[in-house]
Amino acid sequence: MTSTEQPPPASGARSAHPDHLGHVIFITAAAAMGGFLFGYDSSVINGAVEAIRHRYDIGSGTLAQVIAVALVGCAVGAATAGRIADRIGRIRCMQIAAVLFTLSAVGSALPFALWDLAMWRIIGGFAIGMASVIGPAYIAEVSPAAYRGRLASFQQAAIVIGIAVSQLVNYGILQIADGDQRGEIAGIEAWQWMLGVMVVPAVLYGLLSFAIPESPRFLISVGKVGRAKEVLAEVEGKGIDLDARVGEIELAMRREHKSSFKDLLGSRFGFLPIVWVGIGLSVFQQLVGINVAFYYSATLWQSVGVDPSSSFLYSFTTSIINIIGTVIAMVLVDRIGRRPLALIGSTGMAVALALEAWAFSADLVDGKLPATQGAVALIAAHVFVLFFALSWGVVVWVFLGEMFPNRIRAAALGVAASAQWIANWAITASFPSLADWNLSGTYVIYTVFAVLSIPFVLRYVKETKGKALEEMG
Repeated sequence: MTSTEQPPPASGARSAHPDHLGHVIFITAAAAMGGFLFGYDSSVINGAVEAIRHRYDIGSGTLAQVIAVALVGCAVGAATAGRIADRIGRIRCMQIAAVLFTLSAVGSALPFALWDLAMWRIIGGFAIGMASVIGPAYIAEVSPAAYRGRLASFQQAAIVIGIAVSQLVNYGILQIADGDQRGEIAGIEAWQWMLGVMVVPAVLYGLLSFAIPESPRFLISVGKVGRAKEVLAEVEGKGIDLDARVGEIELAMRREHKSSFKDLLGSRFGFLPIVWVGIGLSVFQQLVGINVAFYYSATLWQSVGVDPSSSFLYSFTTSIINIIGTVIAMVLVDRIGRRPLALIGSTGMAVALALEAWAFSADLVDGKLPATQGAVALIAAHVFVLFFALSWGVVVWVFLGEMFPNRIRAAALGVAASAQWIANWAITASFPSLADWNLSGTYVIYTVFAVLSIPFVLRYVKETKGKALEEMG
């Protein structure tokens, strides 16, 4: 049955065609600014890597830790954001994250020493972790069911746009500094400007948080039922029965209590099965090695003989492919469902990663890959990013916003997102050493994880397409 063939909604049901869909899109986009900052912050460091190495005279191992240390903050922020949101609200969490983003941008641009830079990156990471949890949860709570998948995918769209914008900003700053990462602009080195410019989207995120409403579920939880009805009318349309909708939410909330870590524990295997599924989705999303493509792509291509200028070009074209794949996912996620997209993506990624592993197994000739292997590696790298973006990049965020029962949603989403950041850190911190050991072998490892994700989805992941959040259980 298509959306235009649906019967009239029952009392309290979400409207398939809200009266103010444009307003809902604005609200969603504002919340997804946290995703933009995640993408921007995680990728912008690429432009500063070599300058930091030279300024502080550090080796690859230490440099990798400085790059990856922000992810430790991400994990802590993600683990605690759910409980903070249940206490003070989703909007207040966004505002705290915006302040931390701003402080991190200024501090990272003007560090006194390497430890100082690392500290500011951890603070920025904490903000990213908060935003990664609050964004999907808030979007899921304000979105009409018929549009929730597409609106939830705004989070990943914002991430990939943030990645692309950071590369464009870095390139522009480098041109002003005559191609020298340590070249001075108004008395400050180019790499410092790169890290400092993030203050602009950070401040914008904070300002937008004052222009959007609090989640109706949180408002009801603190007794502000009148305001909750106003928000529900704004986002679900005037044709719904507001009293019935509030009754549905209140009934669901009476069956739950403030979620905490203890609520996630089961009688066997530590966590409840659904929590393990969320953790599994988060971990698989990272263990296929996607962030190697964005944190180390320039270094990777240069290691197999590509000149620096071309390596930057390939990094940028990869980010464009990332955006294209994300748009495809946004179009398809509510049409064909979350599970089919995940399975399509896993298959495509496994094939592309296997081809990259094969290409990188060739011996270098005059410091370069042979022509055939070089072409295969380049094409496969773009295909890998495309299949990730049109599947796991989007559907994992959608799943995490939808799959958990109301009584544990905030805490479970926090744990799952924290696991995602830990896996991200493991890949980011280990890649330089693994690449020195065996670049082809490293991609074999990523291929294995892509293959294993297929039976995981088939066996443990349930479809959430079209279901109201109150139905999850």
